[in-house]
Amino acid sequence: MNSLSTGVDGAGVGSSASFREAVDADASKRPRVLAWSGPGGWRDSRPLLVPRALVRPPDADAGFSLIELMVVLLVLGILTAIAVPTFLGTKNAADDRSAQSNLVTAFTDARAQFQKGQTYDVQGLPSAALLATNLEKDQLDMTFKAGTLGPNYTTGGSSSSASDISVAVSPDGSGVVLAAFSVPGNCFYIVDNSADLGSLAAPPYAGATLTPVAHAVSGPLGLPTKAGTSYVSVSGDVDKSDCNASTPTASGAGATADLQNAGFPGVTDP
Repeated sequence: MNSLSTGVDGAGVGSSASFREAVDADASKRPRVLAWSGPGGWRDSRPLLVPRALVRPPDADAGFSLIELMVVLLVLGILTAIAVPTFLGTKNAADDRSAQSNLVTAFTDARAQFQKGQTYDVQGLPSAALLATNLEKDQLDMTFKAGTLGPNYTTGGSSSSASDISVAVSPDGSGVVLAAFSVPGNCFYIVDNSADLGSLAAPPYAGATLTPVAHAVSGPLGLPTKAGTSYVSVSGDVDKSDCNASTPTASGAGATADLQNAGFPGVTDP
C-alpha cells in the first residue's frame, strides 16, 4: 500500500505539474486583451466598434405624415386669407389718410398766401404754376404742380401720389383747387372759393354735378362754384391722370364721388 500510495501520489504530482505547464504554454499563445475603460466602466473584453451612422435614436428617420402636412397647409391658408385683406385694408386707409392730410396742409399754406392780398393770384396773375412754386417753398417734403388744360394735362399736371399735389386757380383768382391721388385708386380735392364764382363753363367747374351722397360718376367733374370750402372724394378710379386740379375726371365702371363741407373724416380742418 505504501508503494501504491507513493506511486499514485507521485503520478498525481507529476500529472498536476504537467497540466499547469500545458495551461501556461497555451495561455502564452493566445493574444493578450488589455483592460479598457468605457461608458460602462472597466472591461476585459475587446470593445465593439460601431459606425456613428448606425447609432441613432429609434425615431431618427421619422417624418411628417401626409395628413399632418395637409393640416399645416390648411391652417396657413386660413391665416393668409384673414391677414392679407386686413393688411391691404389698413395700408389703403393709411394711404387715403396721408393724401387727405397733405391736402389739408397744402390748403393751410395756400390760405396763408391768400390772406396777404385776399386773392390766390401771384404777382397779379391767376397762375397755378406760380402758386405751386410758392407752396413748394413751404413744404419741401411735397411736390406741387400746376394742373394743366389741353392734351398734355395727363403728364403735366395730374397728381401721382399722396405727396404730389395738383394745383389750379380760378380765372378771377378768388378760388383754388388742390388734388392728391391715393394708391388704392382714390382722388381727393379741396375746393376753396372766397366768393361765389357764378356759372363757369370751363373746367374744373364744368361737368357732372357733385352731391353729398356717394354716387356713380363718369367723365369731367363739375367742382363747386359757391363761396366756401368743399371736400370732394372720388373712389374707384385707378387712372392717375384723372386726378387733376384743372381737369378733374372720373373713369372706370366703379368710380363714385361725394361732396362734403365739413372736411375729410378723421382729418382736422385748418
